[in-house]
Amino acid sequence: MLLLCFPALCRAEASSLDIRQLMQDLAQVKEAKGKFVERKFLSVLKRPLESSGTLLFQAPGHLEKHTLTPKVESLVLDQGALTIDIKARNIKRTLVLQEYPALWAFVESVRSTLAGDLPTLERFYTIELKGDAAHWKMRLLPIEPRTRDVLSEIRISGRGNWVDSIDTFEVNGDRALMEVVEYTP
Repeated sequence: MLLLCFPALCRAEASSLDIRQLMQDLAQVKEAKGKFVERKFLSVLKRPLESSGTLLFQAPGHLEKHTLTPKVESLVLDQGALTIDIKARNIKRTLVLQEYPALWAFVESVRSTLAGDLPTLERFYTIELKGDAAHWKMRLLPIEPRTRDVLSEIRISGRGNWVDSIDTFEVNGDRALMEVVEYTP
């Protein structure tokens, strides 16, 4: 699955935070780059699968995830189309997300959060927000039945308008945790 998270400017205030304020803060970020580590916990494996690579976000709708280890893969979202490129297997495919509702909803959990696009996020998810500007946690519960058949919830954590991690829980018990481990200017 495509999982992404990116930094933004950090608000260090320690006051209550509402979803509209958080989305306004996130919308201030026009471009962000980072490095990630992702761990996939699969019920059929004793240890998680780990991958790492780079991330790029350009507001409002361009995301790139380039996995460098253990194998090179690229996922690029550009205005509603997702391109998957796995050179080792000679696969390059572009999907129009509206034709894949569950995948579209998942991608929008990331893109809408990073872009501060509350109306689109609310189209796909019921949103719960806890914390304050110094440290917040957002829980996304899928609205669409096809998405609920695959995902039980997504938890996104951050500080100010930095997104630190995205934790995805599938209905079959599998889970993927992506953490941003380094930000680059």
